[in-house]
Amino acid sequence: MSGFDLVIRGGTVVDGSGGQPFEADVAMQGGLIVEVGRVLGKGVEEIDARGQMVTPGYVDVHTHYDGQVTWENRLVPSSNHGVTTVVMGNCGVGFAPCRPQHRDLLIKLMEGVEDIPNIVLKEGVRWQWETYPEYLDVLSKRTFDADVCSYVPHAALRTYVMGERAFAHEPATEAEIVEMSRILGNAVAAGAFGFGTSQTMFHRSSDGQSTPTLAASEQEYAGLAATLGNAGQGMMQFVIDWSESWERVADMAIRLATEHKRPLTMTLVQSHGQPEIWREVLAKVEAANEAGTKASVQVLPRPLGVLLGLELTLNPFYSTPTFTRLSTLPLAERVAQMRRPEIKAQILSETNNPNPTQLMGLRVRNFSQLYEISDPIDYEPLPETSIGAQAARLGVTPQSLAYDKLLEKDGSNILYLAFSNYADFSLEPTRQMLLSPHAVPGLGDGGAHLGVICDGSIYTHMLTHWGRDRSRGERLSIPHLVYMMTKRGADVMGLHDRGLIAPGYRADLNVIDFDRLQLGLPYLVRDLPAGGRRLMQDARGYTATVVAGVVVSREGRHTGALPGRLVRAGRVASPRRKAAE
Repeated sequence: MSGFDLVIRGGTVVDGSGGQPFEADVAMQGGLIVEVGRVLGKGVEEIDARGQMVTPGYVDVHTHYDGQVTWENRLVPSSNHGVTTVVMGNCGVGFAPCRPQHRDLLIKLMEGVEDIPNIVLKEGVRWQWETYPEYLDVLSKRTFDADVCSYVPHAALRTYVMGERAFAHEPATEAEIVEMSRILGNAVAAGAFGFGTSQTMFHRSSDGQSTPTLAASEQEYAGLAATLGNAGQGMMQFVIDWSESWERVADMAIRLATEHKRPLTMTLVQSHGQPEIWREVLAKVEAANEAGTKASVQVLPRPLGVLLGLELTLNPFYSTPTFTRLSTLPLAERVAQMRRPEIKAQILSETNNPNPTQLMGLRVRNFSQLYEISDPIDYEPLPETSIGAQAARLGVTPQSLAYDKLLEKDGSNILYLAFSNYADFSLEPTRQMLLSPHAVPGLGDGGAHLGVICDGSIYTHMLTHWGRDRSRGERLSIPHLVYMMTKRGADVMGLHDRGLIAPGYRADLNVIDFDRLQLGLPYLVRDLPAGGRRLMQDARGYTATVVAGVVVSREGRHTGALPGRLVRAGRVASPRRKAAE
């Protein structure tokens, strides 16, 4: 071929297969990769990748952009970190299907579960749909800087059929299960990737009510699973509480996936309350796969990091009476007040008032797992660097030290609470999870937890920490890491047209200056509808990110191109199948 849309020249290709890197050119035409090797033809645009790494674009299997996609074209923070495909509708929360009278219910649920302010959703979400197929039709007319895939959110489906009874945690009747199944079938036919659901007490509406899916019976789940089985399409996504009920829920999910021959994916972290359960979960998933069931676990590749600050949702004093009174002041005035010795003494003497919508708030004073954020940020900090350990050496209380740390940087300082995956002050259990052939990186939660968590950057972290910088244990090979973020994630989702650098595959790629690749520090921006705030985290070292053969970012700066589209499940053919046809 004489001419191409884009050619990446001379890079070290890590192709997503898990195989060894090799030097090659990559040529793209019409949104697809057409040549890999020595490319003689010229490109309309060319990128010199000599001395740099070329990978497929990453597939982010666990996001919450369900609202953001209706008002914004950029899927940040995920797309800032080499992600070229996102999957939303996870954890059972979303905005379709939805009757007009139930909009506030779903907004409150998303506000509580995913920490997206009510005013942001009320002003931002453009209600141009009622049914799920209508929601997909709306998205199909929009353009993005990454491709978008979506599950049917179970809580929205339950509310659509049951109304406020869903939030009263009543069991669905047989007729209601039939109706939910019918609606799910229509959604899958329209391109839904299955359904996402939640069985965790941590997921609560902003008024304190548990997520409606917590009341779903096995009969209800069986009806939904049977719908997927009858369609021969779609998967089940579960988030599970790793507490007393975990085994019942995990066994049910695996049993239904096996019976109805549909894939299952569920989240997996090391619970600090029961730090060895992850081994039992993996053993069950491995046994299921050996028996022929397709089951995967979504593994967060670092501690679930709850960020604490004076401008954020949580801090060690977030609901004490005095801090609550001061929280309405502008930051500078609040800091000035908090620097007064008598105010500090008063706040330190108070306890936080329990907030039923913020169960994470119960752990904000776990000072042995609370850390200062270093530059560059260390996601595997030594226990002796914790606020608790520092306070002991200084002979002060950890409350006092944390208070003083929050006032640094004129009150914009952020502390890092390792909420899970760090029970032993080591990421070794996480490394073992990531080595499982049934694991895929996930739980970055891009688009959610806007004032609490900023884990959409986990894909950059995979390369920097696990592939290069880890000093407290074994690392993981770059080919394995790239495979997990690309081909493995694509295969889990049934996206057989992407995740590999080979002719016929989607031209979604990253060009990475690996030696220079580095995560920035989390920071706060106010760029959401109604001036809402969100945490953001950038990275340097991404020379270019390409979606469908079009460069969407260079050196971390968006080009303005928006080649990303809605992807409908069941309409994605692998290159081999295309060739056979």
